[in-house]
Amino acid sequence: MPQLTDFPITRKWPPRFPDRIQLYSLNTPNGVKASIMLEETGLAYEPHLVDFQKNDQKSPEFRSLNPYGKIPAIIDPNGPERQPLPLFESGAILIYLADKSGRFLAQTGAARYETIQWVMFQIGGVGPMFGQLGFFYKFAGKDYEDKRPRDRYVAETKRLLEVLDQRLEQRQWIMGDEYTIADIANFSLVRNLVGFYNAGELVGFDEYGNVKRGLESFVARPAVAKAVNIPKRE
Repeated sequence: MPQLTDFPITRKWPPRFPDRIQLYSLNTPNGVKASIMLEETGLAYEPHLVDFQKNDQKSPEFRSLNPYGKIPAIIDPNGPERQPLPLFESGAILIYLADKSGRFLAQTGAARYETIQWVMFQIGGVGPMFGQLGFFYKFAGKDYEDKRPRDRYVAETKRLLEVLDQRLEQRQWIMGDEYTIADIANFSLVRNLVGFYNAGELVGFDEYGNVKRGLESFVARPAVAKAVNIPKRE
């Protein structure tokens, strides 16, 4: 039977608690989705910092777990059929942890697939578009004289925010009264848009009152407040 120590990544990040879910991440918008979910569910886990400044994500050990070299990634030593399960991609991790814990995603029925639909909305739309806006507004792209790329992603971000705002009309959360992985996925990125990117004024964030309300409720959750600083940076 495979053991946790059979995975090369454990040589770079030795587990202190090998019976716990091993989280390899950084507290980026994508990274915190996994830590938030772990905190919300109460599943036992051990976080390991993947330090971008040291190019940890490009190391052979990390790429043995995720060949794409992106965070977050996990190994559950007690996965299906009691076998260790390595997993990357934040959306897949959210769905897996929801199924493992029995929380934040319906186990059967239409609600399950509708929730996954909104997770895919974040993965296919919110994540890439917000990220490109951040590049052209906050990072190297801000120095480009041609502002058409930036303006394209501003327009796309507004369109996505409008969809979320309409969805949240007369709903507390994306799926209604119940907080789900759809909220974790989407609001983690909205938080980054108006916080780290400081792009709220650029995209007219105050116009999206339902999204603003949802974000305030999201960041007020104790698990979210704790998880956004996990793993702690050195």
